[in-house]
Amino acid sequence: MKIDAYRKGNVKIAVITSDGHIIESVEDGVDLMGNIYYQGYDKVVLYEENITPRFFDLKTKMAGEILQKFSTYRIRLSIIGTFSRSNSSKSLKDFIHESNKMGQVNFVPALEEALEGAERV
Repeated sequence: MKIDAYRKGNVKIAVITSDGHIIESVEDGVDLMGNIYYQGYDKVVLYEENITPRFFDLKTKMAGEILQKFSTYRIRLSIIGTFSRSNSSKSLKDFIHESNKMGQVNFVPALEEALEGAERV
C-alpha cells in the first residue's frame, strides 16, 4: 500500500494505491480509517479496484458499515472508478447518487475530480 499526500487549503488528503485489495472486510476499512485518522488526514481517496467487489453489493451491508465509520470520524472519502461491474444494480446507482449529494462520500470517475484542485505535498 502506498500513500501519496496532497493538500487543499487546510485539508490533508491521502491518495492510497495498491497492487491488490486494501479493503476486503469491514475490519480492513475500519483499520484503514483509523490509520489515516492517526496520521492526520482529513480525506481519503481510494480506487474501486482496491476494494473487494462485496463492498459494492449492498446486500452485504459492508459499504454502509464502513462509510458510517468514515462519517462518524468526519473523514471524507472519494472512491474513483467506473462502477460498471454493478451496472444492473439500481440500488447501487441510487446509493452512489445519494452519497454524492451528501458530500461526505463521493464516487468519482477520475483522480482530478477527487482532488478538486489540491496540490501534492
